[in-house]
Amino acid sequence: MTTPACRFCRAPLTRTFLDLGLQPLANSYLTPEQLAAENEPVFPLHTRVCDRCFLVQADHEVPAEAIFDAGYAYFSSFSPGWVEHARRYADAMIERFGLGPESLVVEVASNDGYLLKHFLAKDIPVLGVEPTANTAEAARAIGVRTDVVFFNAETGANLAARGDRADLMAANNVLAHVPDLNAFVSGFRHVLKPEGVLTFEFPHLLNLIEKVQFDTIYHEHYSYLSLVAVEQVLNAHGLRPFDVELLSTHGGSLRLFVCHQASGHEETDALRSLRAAEAAAGLGRIETYDGFAARVEAVRDSFLAFLAEARDDGKAIAAYGAAAKGNTFLNYCGVTRDDIVEVYDANPAKQDRYLPGSHVPIRSPEAVRRTRPDYVLILPWNLKDEITRQLAFIADWGGRFVVASPETQVLQD
Repeated sequence: MTTPACRFCRAPLTRTFLDLGLQPLANSYLTPEQLAAENEPVFPLHTRVCDRCFLVQADHEVPAEAIFDAGYAYFSSFSPGWVEHARRYADAMIERFGLGPESLVVEVASNDGYLLKHFLAKDIPVLGVEPTANTAEAARAIGVRTDVVFFNAETGANLAARGDRADLMAANNVLAHVPDLNAFVSGFRHVLKPEGVLTFEFPHLLNLIEKVQFDTIYHEHYSYLSLVAVEQVLNAHGLRPFDVELLSTHGGSLRLFVCHQASGHEETDALRSLRAAEAAAGLGRIETYDGFAARVEAVRDSFLAFLAEARDDGKAIAAYGAAAKGNTFLNYCGVTRDDIVEVYDANPAKQDRYLPGSHVPIRSPEAVRRTRPDYVLILPWNLKDEITRQLAFIADWGGRFVVASPETQVLQD
């Protein structure tokens, strides 16, 4: 078997970070016809860490087109909390960088226009770059100019050539999703104006390790990112970070502010502090990455013990949130519809389909009142507070919420 190479520095990848075995694509929700066909594809989900640049990455090569196809089911606007996060981002960027009608804001992986619509409402011109046709169509329907294309060096050069040069670029929760990291990052230097600002948001690898957030590993996420790794990638393509904010989203994320190497943006104390924190946590030492698999196995064993006890007690378990991270978790634990009766999700594109792998049926949130489960497992644990508020009424029949990360817990009333 050929040793895979690091998707950034091309060094051989010989060190496993976590092997989750064969898994289906986490956002490929099955129709009844696909379920009946019994030919669901699975792919290795094996992550490694580069000994040279410390980039944690999946070593598979699932074609991006197989993941982000025309039927891609993730629409950002179905999470009210995420839309509010986007609104706050827009207001903060407009104020900080003095954006106005003469500016241009470009978002890469703009989905259904959930973020750019907030700039548009302030009469600031926008452009979305989005590879999935159905989400791009939803963005266009609300007036967000959108190109349906994967972003890379060629795309960036084409945008610049037609006059789309950005004062602000956003690439939020997409850097981890690109198979060719170098081609993707090299596109930004074409589009970004000389003093323009680019922001990346991505889940912080330090949280994944410290809080055992292994369910954020799935095929759409080709890379698992730290400042120590991302800074090397940026520097290789004429860019540099100059500021950072720590966010609570996705279990703990970084918002990295980036500019051209020659830009006048000055490096902040916040960025220097994060560098020091990662160094203290050992993210620049290869031995830090050893031993993660054993901690993941402990999380699985805790959940399986809960399932066994609930089953012995005759309790019905449902779940909320047909989220990709939930699919990684359920499939790693070997869960089926015999264990979880159904899962509720507000996204109509997922309803009346089935979770990949586990084949748990997806229902609308209203169905919880008919089923009246004893336990509701919150799969997108990063939205725990939002979901417990929305479904607080399950207490009417004695229902209780459960989270499984970093260990299985029945939440107190």
